[in-house]
Amino acid sequence: MAEPARLMPVPAGEPTTLPCNVEAEAALLGALMIDNRLAEDIQGTLRPDHFFEQVHGRVYEAILKLVDKNMIANPVTLRPMFESDEAMRELGGPAYLAQLTGSGATLIGARDFATQIYDLALLRELIGVGREMVEKAVDTSDTVDPKAQIEAAEVALYKVAEQGGETGSVKSFGQATKMAVEQAERALNSGGHLSGITTGLEGVNSRIGGLHRSDLIILAGRPGMGKTSLATNIAFNAAQRLVRDREDGIEDAKSMGAAVAFFSLEMSADQLATRILSEQSNISSENLRMGKISQADFRNLARAAAELEGLPLYIDDTPGLTIAAMRTRARRLKRQRGIGLIVVDYLQLLQGSGRSSDGNRVQEISEISRGLKTLAKELHVPVIALSQLSRAVEQREDKRPQLSDLRESGSIEQDADIVLFVFREEYYVQSREPKRPLEGDDAKTFEAHDQWARDMERVFGLSELIIAKQRHGATGKVKLRFESKITKFSDYIDDSHRPPGM
Repeated sequence: MAEPARLMPVPAGEPTTLPCNVEAEAALLGALMIDNRLAEDIQGTLRPDHFFEQVHGRVYEAILKLVDKNMIANPVTLRPMFESDEAMRELGGPAYLAQLTGSGATLIGARDFATQIYDLALLRELIGVGREMVEKAVDTSDTVDPKAQIEAAEVALYKVAEQGGETGSVKSFGQATKMAVEQAERALNSGGHLSGITTGLEGVNSRIGGLHRSDLIILAGRPGMGKTSLATNIAFNAAQRLVRDREDGIEDAKSMGAAVAFFSLEMSADQLATRILSEQSNISSENLRMGKISQADFRNLARAAAELEGLPLYIDDTPGLTIAAMRTRARRLKRQRGIGLIVVDYLQLLQGSGRSSDGNRVQEISEISRGLKTLAKELHVPVIALSQLSRAVEQREDKRPQLSDLRESGSIEQDADIVLFVFREEYYVQSREPKRPLEGDDAKTFEAHDQWARDMERVFGLSELIIAKQRHGATGKVKLRFESKITKFSDYIDDSHRPPGM
């Protein structure tokens, strides 16, 4: 069993004591030198700087180096590496290495020793974060910015909380292969096309395989195309799928759904909630806002509200968020609520740090897009960021967006794993309605309006989701239905595929 932890005095004469167990460190090193195979089990978690006694950390590092070279690490092979080590000399010189292997019984508790050394190192880091927080809060010599200090403290705490396990970015090919096979298994179990988190839209899932973890997905379009509506639909569908999977006894890790954090910088939380309630109760959001509903409608509304009460969808409608503040809030939600999907509406409303921008908006947007991609990788969740498009779209005859239309920065395209454009031809056809013909007007006026009516019938309720970039697969288009009254996107079903009588 591991030795009980002790408190050691902090250097520089400070009164605070730091938790450590030097005896456990010595016992672990002894066990490693007796059986080098133990290093394989613990080196992924335990680092040399986790040891309180610096000499022990250097011995541990030397053992790992020899093991990595397929050499035996024991007191004899390690001795030349510590002949001139002053700190080792204080402990008795290289002979100290032989003393560490004195008890073969340490082999039994080696993993327990490693766990305790790691845990105590975390406690020391926590004390360091706390001390730094106090020092910064007390020091008023510089410009006082409490919010920035809080954000910095949360980042530091998150780093401590997320340590351990597979924290490093380097993974063996075996580990990477295992993850790839797990993804393929998820796709197989879902019916052969969904390896990520569901969008709730079969046509979209079949083209992109769902929303993949660590991906930055840019969802862009001109005003009026329905970007926020589609993002809201996807967020709701992912959260609802998680609830259903939980009811079916499926673990969260194996669910095709996810808890969602929705950062709404444009709309308030109640406006977003109204959209979702409108979709689920099939009542126009305009009628909901104005109270133009019947008793039957209100009963449907109450039923929908009751069903959605426990939905794992968390809305943050704080305006003017910086990318740093948003990342801090996302980390907190990941830790507290286990979120598996982040939606940002929209990218251009986020602010940069202020240091890199210096009035350069393109540079600021680049910082924000990089920050969102970093967040996706750090939290291992997909991030959907909505984005505006430049007015260049309106100058072309074909209004379908292109990658070059992404507003203010080419880095958005560069950082994104997937770029999606929402396009509704109906919006443009509707806006060019000709003069309504009156009795006595010439045939051309009637024909022009009839042609417009035919065009409207052709495009009514139709939407295109253009996959302009995809690291994981092909580009292309997906047809969708859009019900503007309840702001709902759904799968497009061609008339040729409808059952008879529908």
